[in-house]
Amino acid sequence: MAGPVPLRPDLTVLSGYHSPQVEVEVRLNTNESPLPPPPEWLDELRDELGRIDFNRYPDRDATALRAALAEFHGTDPARVFCANGSNEVLQCLLLAYGGAGRVAALFEPTYALHSHIASVTATKVVRGWRGPDHRVDLEVLDRVIDEAQPVVTFLCSPNNPTGRAESPEVVAHVLERAPGLVVVDEAYGQFSPWSALDLMHSGVTGVERLVVVRTFSKTWSMAACRLGYLVADPAVVGACETVVLPYHLDAMTQAAGRLALRHVDAMEARVALITEERGRIASALAELALESWPSAANFILFRPSARAATDVWQDLLGASVLVRDCSSWPGLDNCLRVTVGTTEENDRFLAALGASLDASRR
Repeated sequence: MAGPVPLRPDLTVLSGYHSPQVEVEVRLNTNESPLPPPPEWLDELRDELGRIDFNRYPDRDATALRAALAEFHGTDPARVFCANGSNEVLQCLLLAYGGAGRVAALFEPTYALHSHIASVTATKVVRGWRGPDHRVDLEVLDRVIDEAQPVVTFLCSPNNPTGRAESPEVVAHVLERAPGLVVVDEAYGQFSPWSALDLMHSGVTGVERLVVVRTFSKTWSMAACRLGYLVADPAVVGACETVVLPYHLDAMTQAAGRLALRHVDAMEARVALITEERGRIASALAELALESWPSAANFILFRPSARAATDVWQDLLGASVLVRDCSSWPGLDNCLRVTVGTTEENDRFLAALGASLDASRR
């Protein structure tokens, strides 16, 4: 009798993407919005659900949602592709443009799923390393691109987990040098002072190869809905439509995203609140004499230099506050990452952090 079918050999070294969850009172480890969507949105969604024909397949092309997103961004629906979270968007890009014999380039430390999804699609991953300040080193970038000739070059802006946004000059430079798609992952883009979307009509060299990816999970307070999208040249949209499964985006998610776009003011108010709280946390970390890096996202990476990050993480957990332990990640020695929460949650975090540091000094 034949044994079990073996896994594809190149996948044996991979493990799934995990963000361990622990039951706590203050969860600041997964970069979700700490605030629920506006109650008006929820009322509208309830009404919309009553009009869905659940015995019928959803609109395969997500026509109304794409039109609403196109209007929001001042572009054409033919330049918008929607999927189940930005991760499925990235998967479709790599299914369409990656694969055996092709290369994706990225710059570590960065979002782990860029390399993970590339590997799952049998796309070779070539890495460059950021400098000590977590900026992309253009000399390193040029060398990686020249040697690897990647079909996809990933930039994460603001970069997860380090927080910095890439400058317009860096993105323009990559567009000029990279031979393939330049995918700018803007999962936290609304917290940043600028967006690569601003380059779409700028006339910079290579702009037709620019792909900007966004999600509803963060600033729209819709992580439970799993909705993401890209804005790109229609040819890229067509390529993604070729590889995506039919009817992949359900009718409820399409409705939720379309209705959310009626509440831009509420979203912007949430962004303003979280941005203000981000500044307060950054100031508090400086007062505690901890090393941290400038963030244009809804989280801050910091290093409790005088104490092991794992010990600080454990102390915070003991105070029912959960942050992300990044200390074992390459390039992030002894680092923790905290998501910006509500004012009360941030107060709990800062108090617990202060208590942990005080205990270590006794």
